[in-house]
Amino acid sequence: MPARLPRLRLHHQSLRQRPRLRWLKKLAITALPHCQAQAKHADAPLLHLEEIEITLVSDADIARVHGEFLDDPTPTDVITFHHGEILISADTAAAVAPEHGHSLDQELALYLIHGLLHLGGWEDEADDEAAAMAVAQQNILQHCLSILPVQSL
Repeated sequence: MPARLPRLRLHHQSLRQRPRLRWLKKLAITALPHCQAQAKHADAPLLHLEEIEITLVSDADIARVHGEFLDDPTPTDVITFHHGEILISADTAAAVAPEHGHSLDQELALYLIHGLLHLGGWEDEADDEAAAMAVAQQNILQHCLSILPVQSL
């Protein structure tokens, strides 16, 4: 694991949801070394980035980016760019969180970890890869929640 962690910047655009950004940033800082430790290969972007920018956006915004870069104009939960940018749909998180028994903040944390793992070289195109990635992100989330419960702050 690298001795130095990239700087994390967390932003949000005008959102209907009100996530707890300070808590989410603390969770990201807690998750980062665990995601780095699980990088799939030595040249994974997560191991070499100076900075990671995480932006919470609306479904409309993420659908626009999804269409422009991935030829799919529908909303999605997370889009990760290897240059260190992670876009997370707060609208999708708010809609899906109750189905998973999560709060909005917990669902956003899961998406954030998912994005970090993508930067670590994880893929989820194939079913077996997606299943392995889901286990890894859930383990990291549970570890982080044991240190920084959702109720904190």
